[in-house]
Amino acid sequence: MTRFAIRPARVTEAQAVLDLWREAGALPSKTDTPREVRRLVKRHPGALLVAVDGGRLIGTVIAGWDGWRGGIYRLAVAPDRRRRGLARALVAAAERRIRARGGRRISAMVVRAERHAVGFWSHAPGWRRARHMDRYVRML
Repeated sequence: MTRFAIRPARVTEAQAVLDLWREAGALPSKTDTPREVRRLVKRHPGALLVAVDGGRLIGTVIAGWDGWRGGIYRLAVAPDRRRRGLARALVAAAERRIRARGGRRISAMVVRAERHAVGFWSHAPGWRRARHMDRYVRML
């Protein structure tokens, strides 16, 4: 069993978060900049959770809450740490955070091209793919 701790990200970890997302094969987005990650951490303390082991950042998840519903984004695990329960632990931590804020429903954003992510969510207990919806995005 891999030992790790899950805690809120620190402003000083913005570049390490971006490096992990790149290492994990996350599809890059417009907001993948140190400035945007620092802004998230400052404006929404505790929304970006990180898993660390011996000072190394090995996983992330964003547990968003807009006052109406929760959203899970950027679940990422270092490739050499996958299939050891870390993603499940990060999702559980995100669920606890959202539930503590009054959340009763959570959506997870999953990029179809990220086969490992689709595989994880397809087998995650209690989660199901919403076949009746599509997501529309507009970049500002």
